[in-house]
Amino acid sequence: MTLPLEGVKVLDFTAVMAGPYCTLMLADMGADVTKIEAFPEGDGSRRFEPKVNGESYCFAVLNRNKKSVALNLKQAQGREIFMRLAAAADIVIENYRPGVAKKLGVDYDAVKAVKHDIIYASISGFGQTGPYRNKGGFDIIAQGMSGIMRMTGEPDGRPAKVGIAMNDIAAGSTALYAILGAYVRKLKTGEGTYLETSLLEAGLAWTFWEFGAYFGSGEIPTANGTRHRRTTPYQAYRTQDGYVTVGANNDKLWINFCVQVLEKPQLLDDPRFSSLPARLENIDALQDEIEKVFASQPTSHWVPRLDAAAVPGGPVFTYDQTLADPHIQARNMVTEIDHPKIGRMKNMGSPVKASSEFTRVRMPAPWLGQHTAEVLKSLGYSIEQIAALHAQGVICDGDRENAA
Repeated sequence: MTLPLEGVKVLDFTAVMAGPYCTLMLADMGADVTKIEAFPEGDGSRRFEPKVNGESYCFAVLNRNKKSVALNLKQAQGREIFMRLAAAADIVIENYRPGVAKKLGVDYDAVKAVKHDIIYASISGFGQTGPYRNKGGFDIIAQGMSGIMRMTGEPDGRPAKVGIAMNDIAAGSTALYAILGAYVRKLKTGEGTYLETSLLEAGLAWTFWEFGAYFGSGEIPTANGTRHRRTTPYQAYRTQDGYVTVGANNDKLWINFCVQVLEKPQLLDDPRFSSLPARLENIDALQDEIEKVFASQPTSHWVPRLDAAAVPGGPVFTYDQTLADPHIQARNMVTEIDHPKIGRMKNMGSPVKASSEFTRVRMPAPWLGQHTAEVLKSLGYSIEQIAALHAQGVICDGDRENAA
């Protein structure tokens, strides 16, 4: 069955998280993704532990369905190979500091000269323009400068990083939908596009309610633990053995929560909790009242009661509990694949389910330069030329290295 992006060629000049996440989504939807890596190190995430048989598990789960070509772009012959690949591509993606691609001679203008309708996307820490354009940018820097770290964590605590690389994933997702939009436009008009986004802007663009509250009333969002700024009860509450989340955030749910879950109908008549504004004003007292009841039983007692009362709620899992959860398993979010070096390994499943096949894991992540010879042969290079390029340090032929 044909996947949505089957036949689309992507030249992936990205590393670590933001760019590779974007190209992974394209690859899962069927795009032919060729990953360009420097050598001998390759993508920086190849060094991340844990490693199995010398291969990074973290790299492997983020780079499936891609081919690896190890290329020295500082040499003229390396740039020539890149441009030949770009001339045959539909999409080029890079995520280096502004100016790096231009210095290497593989920027948008250079690629457009050989492929006029190319879609070229750049992901950087702070964007291609503005006073911070040359500033180095990692996920944690963007989380701090987007205000997100000041609104995460416990009140009066130190600034807290979101537990995942949120701004990296936000930037990869933003680039993804922009690229797909540009591709649709190309199908309609034949025109290519240059796109760029940044870790800072992509994360900031996810703060709509905070943006509205600031410009509506001057409110500056601060760390609020697990609480919601606009409604309550809507947070995690301590139980006898852990925590349970509750979303009783309208009048019907509040009544069901008090009567059917807590069995404390008197809370409905308590003037401290009689309206949403009152509950927000007395949120500490409300938490105390709820946790007095929740402390009497374990989380496994409260979740079924919440479900029976049609009040949204759930356990606060550790990550291993999440991955072992029967619902996650039933939704195929943990899959398996055979990797030539790691062996049988787990893979993250696709969060998209569709009426027809939409994504597919077609091949495991490549080792460094695994497909260099294969790709160069497709460009017309002979076996002798490939051997010479390898000997000259222009390419790294992964198969040749493994054989040695």
